[in-house]
Amino acid sequence: MYPGAHAATTPDKTALIMGKTGETLTYKELNDRSNRLAQLMWDAGLRPGDHAAIFMENNIRYPEIYWAAIRSGLYFTTVNSHLTAEEAIYIVNDSESQVLVTSYAMRQEAEGLIGEIPNCKTLLMVDGVLDGFESYEECTARYPAEPLEEELLGDTMLYSSGTTGRPKGIRRPLSGSKIKDAPAMVSLLLGGLYGIDENSHYLSPAPMYHSAPLGFSMGTQALGGTLIMMEKFDPEEALRCIETYKCTHSQWVPTMFIRMLKLPKEIQRKYDLSSLQIAVHAAAPIPVQVKQEMIDWWGPVLTEYYAGTELNGFVFVHSPEWLEHPGTVGKPVLGKLHICDDDGNELPTGEAGIIYFELPNMPFEYHNSPEKTKDAQHPAHANWSTLGDVGRLDEEGYLYLTDRKSFMIISGGVNIYPVEIENALVMHPKVADVAVFGVPNKDFGEEVKAVVQPAEGIESGEELTQELLAYCREHIAHYKCPRSIDFREQLPRLPTGKLYKRLLRDEYWGKKGSKIV
Repeated sequence: MYPGAHAATTPDKTALIMGKTGETLTYKELNDRSNRLAQLMWDAGLRPGDHAAIFMENNIRYPEIYWAAIRSGLYFTTVNSHLTAEEAIYIVNDSESQVLVTSYAMRQEAEGLIGEIPNCKTLLMVDGVLDGFESYEECTARYPAEPLEEELLGDTMLYSSGTTGRPKGIRRPLSGSKIKDAPAMVSLLLGGLYGIDENSHYLSPAPMYHSAPLGFSMGTQALGGTLIMMEKFDPEEALRCIETYKCTHSQWVPTMFIRMLKLPKEIQRKYDLSSLQIAVHAAAPIPVQVKQEMIDWWGPVLTEYYAGTELNGFVFVHSPEWLEHPGTVGKPVLGKLHICDDDGNELPTGEAGIIYFELPNMPFEYHNSPEKTKDAQHPAHANWSTLGDVGRLDEEGYLYLTDRKSFMIISGGVNIYPVEIENALVMHPKVADVAVFGVPNKDFGEEVKAVVQPAEGIESGEELTQELLAYCREHIAHYKCPRSIDFREQLPRLPTGKLYKRLLRDEYWGKKGSKIV
């Protein structure tokens, strides 16, 4: 259940294809390269439980760096390639990483790290070199392509996206097992729930720094399948990749679906998508209409899950079930669900509250942040944990997401959930993206504000404002409708689907200097 096993049985099989260029990597090449880096890190003094980091765009080297850390018993931290040097410094230092691998394409950001990450003694750069870094290719070439004497299973320590504050490193205890004896949880989920195996061609259109693309992609390689990694998402290019590489499985976020649905019909019909067996989506709530239109187009191949990097629970639903329960994210396959009020009291079926997962033990902690770990736990049950989302259960036990608790608007004592308004507005043909949040109101405490990114070629202004407000009043209750609409050329949303709403909200609450961290 790792590249070393597949390199021994099918060395010439393709482990990775880069979507746009078609560049390939075999399992033997992946195994050899990851062994060389593992040997380098061992020689640099890293031992099981230590930390390594990567700050890189989607690159053919990405998987070998991951596997080098995981087969060395290390914690592996990805740094969002869209972050500034200052933000990257925080994560590298907080994770206590002793090795950092970056790329020449990231040289401008990487240069700012020099001298600012004192614990990180080994700085390597792929595809070129910058003063302060060593050549990745030259350094790894000095080491044998042989496995370490003892290959213990490592794990990721990924950071939350920072949509509501400083990112938190999510750390799980290491098992102490040897990598050849310990299939990863993600691999079990991929095989059991999605049928991914050695014959699968898995398309990843999202950045590798995010937990879901990384987990699904590396899980596919653990199972011996072929990963197709897009350099970056483009709606038509994604359809071309499905056809060209006969992709059987893929993973998406709702914004990608929306962009593909807004392609001209002749482009949508241009590509053969019949190879696609499973299209996974998650990361953000999806408008019911968007999902229905995707099922109408692609067929009942969509599967949805609700989970987090913390892996404290996992909720799952196939298209046929969803069609019978529109809007649900499914039933739990890992963890027992509890819906509670702010004081931790369980709520009756149908009432919205904080979503908790119950497991035998607390499965994670936030690195260097015991107070945040405690905040994620139920006040009376240490083995119940929450991701901070609000939802409800129906009579059959299906979960429906409402929004994040931190985004809820309280206007005149009434709770308003922005995602419902966003789901309505994003379906308007003149809207490319939208963020809804509360802004100060002297009479009601907060009022609803919408910030809209107009579709390409659409002019913002009062006429569009009135059209969108009228559209809202047709589709949702009047008290939920925005009191005002502002326009931006681009919203702070990353390719992972995450919207940095805090950046927008802080502007209206007079908070200066907010950034993505």
